[in-house]
Amino acid sequence: MFARRLLAISLLLVSSAGVAKKLYKYQDAQGNWHYTDQPPAVDHPGEVRQLKATAKQHVWLEKTADRARPSFFVRNAYPGPIELAVEWGERENVSASPELPQRFVVQSGESGNLFTITPNVGAQSYRMKLQYRYVIGPPLADYVGQTLYQPPLPAGGRFQITQAFNGPFSHNDDQNRYAVDIMMPVDTPIYAARAGVVLEVENDYVGSGTEQAYASKANSIRILHDDGSMAVYAHLALEKAQVHPGLRVRAGEMIGYSGNTGLTTGPHLHFAVQVNRGMELVSVPFQFAGADGQILEPQSGLWLNGYARQ
Repeated sequence: MFARRLLAISLLLVSSAGVAKKLYKYQDAQGNWHYTDQPPAVDHPGEVRQLKATAKQHVWLEKTADRARPSFFVRNAYPGPIELAVEWGERENVSASPELPQRFVVQSGESGNLFTITPNVGAQSYRMKLQYRYVIGPPLADYVGQTLYQPPLPAGGRFQITQAFNGPFSHNDDQNRYAVDIMMPVDTPIYAARAGVVLEVENDYVGSGTEQAYASKANSIRILHDDGSMAVYAHLALEKAQVHPGLRVRAGEMIGYSGNTGLTTGPHLHFAVQVNRGMELVSVPFQFAGADGQILEPQSGLWLNGYARQ
């Protein structure tokens, strides 16, 4: 008898979106109190409480119904590609074709069969445990950026970079090494620095601080560019994203509002360009373009001017 397969999930830097709801407490015309996660159909006096955001799953490793020789495929709910790595957790009397470990690039939607599990010759039963992890974005081992980025700022605005590349406070790991922090008031409009497709939107996190627990709790928008790189706009305002996953945006199109969520010491926009390099999200150097097309090297203390988009 074949043992049921087990899957151990390890998610590496997948940026799973936080899903949060509100709790509504209100009193109807008859004086009855109601508690629900849906807003009342009409205006009733009451209270609204923001509930804690929870992670949402985007990627599933699934198997076919053939119990003797099951094949495995992936459902990818992101509107863009991921890279998936699958390996044995443990196995007994079983092989895979192609043999594991393997990496697969999976486009948005449901993949075809990626690999098949087969009992070894003469085996009466088998048991196994699979482990998988994924990274958002296509693999780009040798990526070198060639595009100038428009400052993601409103026309007429002037804002200062307070932490640039290799900044000592929080720009000292691979994901953030080539990032900039632009100081600005909460609710400053934010614009796409380059055209692309919105991959994910974090819109429901509340609160900020310098404790490490806030590191993964920043509202953000991730946009995939045509060359496979991705721009990240982070620390955005609660529930004020103006875009949704799958939407194609133009450079200069408004996408949201700045905030003060996640690991911060004060209101600002965190902007970085990232690629998937070797199953790791890493930031890469980039340059801004001024209103007259001049190249602006991101440096701490530099004032950036927003300008009207054509």
